[in-house]
Amino acid sequence: MRLNASAPAPARRGTVTLVAVVLLLVGGLLLALPERAGAAADSLISRGKPATASSSETSAFGPEKAFDGDPATRWASAEGKDPQWIRVDLGANATVTRVSVTWEAAYAKVYRVEISADGSTWTRLANETAGNGGTDDWTGLAGKGRYLRVYGTARGTAYGYSLHEVEVYGTVDGGTPPTGAFTVVAAGDIAAQCTASDSSCAHPKTAALARQIDPKFYLTMGDNQYDDARLQDYKAYYDKSWGAFKDKTHPIPGNHETYDPAGSLAGYKAYFGSIAYPQGKTYYSFDEGNWHFVALDSNAFDQKAQIDWLKADLAKNGKQCVAAYFHHPLYSSGGHGNDPVSKPVWNILYGAKADLILNGHDHHYERFAPQDPNGKATADGIVEIVGGMGGAEPYPIENVQPNSQKRISGQYGVLKLDFTDNGYSFSYVGTDGKAKDTSPKYTCH
Repeated sequence: MRLNASAPAPARRGTVTLVAVVLLLVGGLLLALPERAGAAADSLISRGKPATASSSETSAFGPEKAFDGDPATRWASAEGKDPQWIRVDLGANATVTRVSVTWEAAYAKVYRVEISADGSTWTRLANETAGNGGTDDWTGLAGKGRYLRVYGTARGTAYGYSLHEVEVYGTVDGGTPPTGAFTVVAAGDIAAQCTASDSSCAHPKTAALARQIDPKFYLTMGDNQYDDARLQDYKAYYDKSWGAFKDKTHPIPGNHETYDPAGSLAGYKAYFGSIAYPQGKTYYSFDEGNWHFVALDSNAFDQKAQIDWLKADLAKNGKQCVAAYFHHPLYSSGGHGNDPVSKPVWNILYGAKADLILNGHDHHYERFAPQDPNGKATADGIVEIVGGMGGAEPYPIENVQPNSQKRISGQYGVLKLDFTDNGYSFSYVGTDGKAKDTSPKYTCH
């Protein structure tokens, strides 16, 4: 196979000569091709790091599979399309000296290995023009950057591109950088009109669990107080449980907050005060770490002011990862079904490459595979979670939707979300403290 790369050309598939083998056996010396000298000292710096790709055949063949160290798993791109790429974020600038690429049967005939400091401008490290699969071990490299990608331009088969493993070796500047990790607890549909003196009352139990987890902050996904969300009800019920950490809560309203006889959202605003509208509206945004959080009022999705604000807010966002939360889910297997009121907002969020949407309204837990606003599963789609089990009476599962991966009804609990600079995972934790469901690890778009 030929090698075409920027001079000086790195060695690929370094092999030990017969002479070297003899010398090794006789004298205990390790002699290899010049470019491989010292390779044993290289550190593997890509294992388990966040990965993205131009496409994935299905969610079972996501890009993270190529960096998990398991030779039985693999990333696979969409079939029959060129070009395709897979990228890893090393977490900080690194000096890359070696890249090992292990292909599945669907290999690249032509591809290049590239490195970038910012994920936008790429420098070629190696270039293959006559690939035949197997393992390509590119050595003697001298690349500098945070992001590395394998960029395929011509398939070797009629299928797509498929990699069992990509291993990047070198040194990360300053060692392992901080991850910016933090935990969030979230729930919707919370305080029924009962207190801890009633053993069947659930919201004091979910509050105790939420407080025990001790997150960076709390999110509510609406219908925080039942039935009409009056101020006196907030004080009598919600305040006795979830109110214990009100100052660390970022709430949004649900439809029950609009039923207040004193006026739509009157009790909600009076109870939470400026926490409910920190930017003067019932919708707002805030940042934490490398994440941009967007809190929306889905009771007012038909109002142009909120839609215009959302577009402007996302346009000026400088964070890599985006999460949004509001009450009415676009997709749900519960009795409230698929609510089209959220479709325009999904379109905007999808266009901004948002990663995660949290909802309530239906009183069950449900997570969906990444999908687009039309309900088509896609690797660059948004993960939606319905988390309406904060304390209100559970609703049954009625009509299982496409892309729904897990559904739990009847077991109260909270969402525990773990965020990093480049991704997230989550679990649904029951009031007994046990995880009832755990998600895969997702990488930000």
